[in-house]
Amino acid sequence: MPIIEMKILEGRDQEVKDELIERVTQTVSETLQVSPESIRVLLYDIPLTHWGIAGKTVEKIRS
Repeated sequence: MPIIEMKILEGRDQEVKDELIERVTQTVSETLQVSPESIRVLLYDIPLTHWGIAGKTVEKIRS
């Protein structure tokens, strides 16, 4: 059973997340030749204050 974990910055609409899960599932299913029902996709929304780039949080970089 493939398990795909993805960390993304918070702030995306649920529709976008739904589409991401659908497309990732489809791609993994086709690539690994497994049924979509056996695939698990886990999305982690990371707060902008918990994601650092070059010593600064994304929140500070964007402001």
